[in-house]
Amino acid sequence: MREPIDFYFDFSSPYAYLASHRIGELAERFGRAVTWRPMMLGVAFAATGGKPLVEIPLKGDYAKVDLVRTARLAGIPFRLPSRFPLATLAAARTYYWLEETSPAAAVPFAAAAFGAFFAEDRDISDREVIADLLAGAGVDAAVGLAAIATPGIKERLRAVNDEAVARGVFGSPFFFVDGEPFWGFDRLPQMELRLAEIAA
Repeated sequence: MREPIDFYFDFSSPYAYLASHRIGELAERFGRAVTWRPMMLGVAFAATGGKPLVEIPLKGDYAKVDLVRTARLAGIPFRLPSRFPLATLAAARTYYWLEETSPAAAVPFAAAAFGAFFAEDRDISDREVIADLLAGAGVDAAVGLAAIATPGIKERLRAVNDEAVARGVFGSPFFFVDGEPFWGFDRLPQMELRLAEIAA
């Protein structure tokens, strides 16, 4: 088995949501696993001077239109959330708690959180929404909510944030294939080409 594809993302990234619908199938075709790595994009922005796409003059207005078109072309359910962007700290911490305690539930939780935000317009910064998603993943929501406030889980997310910036992650989604970086949902065809070259 070749090295997994590293998938760094912020749960508030609409293009990462779109990528989350495609990366598993793409990786599987080339005999790869995917390592999902939620992070806080604000940490990368602090390093680059960036800010959320929709807050950038002119470009932000364009992105709102582009996202709808891109999702429609990809056949992925999407609507821009009524609260956007928002803090996704709880969702990211929950992922890492699940990765430690119920690994099989971690990626399904992440997919459900993405869908809750970008398809159902649910506020994933709300503890009640996180609790509902945890229950849907078949784990004890009360235990999970308590765990994500513990120092160990907080430190785990901080470590991933630091690791991401150290590796050169500046946006979301961001992928690494055998150390080679790819940024953005629209780079998936380039990743596919690279994966095919490596497999040849």
